[in-house]
Amino acid sequence: MTSRHITMMALGGAIGAGLFKGSSAAIDMAGPSVLIAYLIGGIILLFVMQGLAEMAVRNKDARTFRDLVQSVLGKYPAYFLDWIYWKMWVLNIAAESVVAAIFIQYWLPEYPIWILALSVSVLVTAINLLSVKIFAETEYWLALIKITVIIVFIIAGLILLLATFGNHTAVGFSNLTEHGGFFPNGSMGLIAAMLVVIYSYGGTEIIGITLAETKNPEKVVPKAVRSTLVRIVTFYLLPFFIIVSLIPWNEVNGVPESPFVMVFKMIGIPGADHIMNAVVILAIISSMNSGLYGSSRVLYTQAVDGRVPKIFAHLSKRKVPVYAILMCTLAMYLGVILSLYVGSKTFDFLMGSLGYTVLFIWLIIAIAHLKSRKKQAEHTSAYEVKWFPYTTWIAIIALSAILIGIIFTTSIIVTSITLAIYLFITFTYVWKGRYQAN
Repeated sequence: MTSRHITMMALGGAIGAGLFKGSSAAIDMAGPSVLIAYLIGGIILLFVMQGLAEMAVRNKDARTFRDLVQSVLGKYPAYFLDWIYWKMWVLNIAAESVVAAIFIQYWLPEYPIWILALSVSVLVTAINLLSVKIFAETEYWLALIKITVIIVFIIAGLILLLATFGNHTAVGFSNLTEHGGFFPNGSMGLIAAMLVVIYSYGGTEIIGITLAETKNPEKVVPKAVRSTLVRIVTFYLLPFFIIVSLIPWNEVNGVPESPFVMVFKMIGIPGADHIMNAVVILAIISSMNSGLYGSSRVLYTQAVDGRVPKIFAHLSKRKVPVYAILMCTLAMYLGVILSLYVGSKTFDFLMGSLGYTVLFIWLIIAIAHLKSRKKQAEHTSAYEVKWFPYTTWIAIIALSAILIGIIFTTSIIVTSITLAIYLFITFTYVWKGRYQAN
């Protein structure tokens, strides 16, 4: 894969259901102050990804996160990171298959969610079973389409906000302070929204597992990090600013369509809402594509290293880890089964656990970066983070504070299930260690 492929893959992973569906939940929690939440999240993401890029450049033999982290923090953090990252992506593709089905229902209300989710799951599975080159090109164009439409959305939104034409009067910015003010739910609302924010930005770190299939990673990865971060912050902050300015924040949640579709309805162009809905669906499929790629490659490298059955290291004639992909696709079909019982609430249920996981992934990467300079002090690097270690410490402190706040503002059920998963991963590490020792 080239720089353009992994840049678009990172965007594909991060601009999906978290933006188009999670935006409703974040706005409902924080109101207009959601802009501050996404700005804080973007700054933290910048600092974490800079550290990831530096470690990738210093460790030219690394294939995935595990290789970057294990040499610095040891076996358990690397093992834990590998499996929570895998868990994040398999749950994410399950959640997003349901979200895609929800938006398809905008056109086909007579079809149940599980049938639509199943159709999307089969499509994504087929794309990933093709060659890496075909997958990368598909992901590139899917990501390019949604980025182009988001730019159109930003331009159209600014026109609606600032211009008066025909029967339309410029909306202005009164919605930012009316309906309870800029912080309608106080600081706790802002903190609660951070879980959605962290989840929404999650996926960018997929760059860290493309190392083995990237040409000249020491040059490509830093370039991809720089370009990706600028675009992600732009594509989140500006659209959210337009949404909360155009639509009263308390009218965004509880409606079937995405806030993006609501804004396109306001444009008044016939069929604009249907065009936007189609783009939202393509965006989510793009994100699922990236997720299935990420999870299958983690499983593949585990198999290559002998940590899981060797069958998952088997490559097809097209050099694709077919059994690893099929194993990861099971999550999508489990999501389909879950949607049979809880329907559209499946996404909300899974999103909380995913937010926790992204937060821990970022924390481990930041801590590893903090210690990597001491471990590799003798090696020169073509890319180094400016203002080290201050930026990394800011990321660690901010993520720790967000974690504490989220624990007190998130459903106890979501927190308990996530904790149980983490304890299970830890138990398997201890059990494997004892088994191998015997």
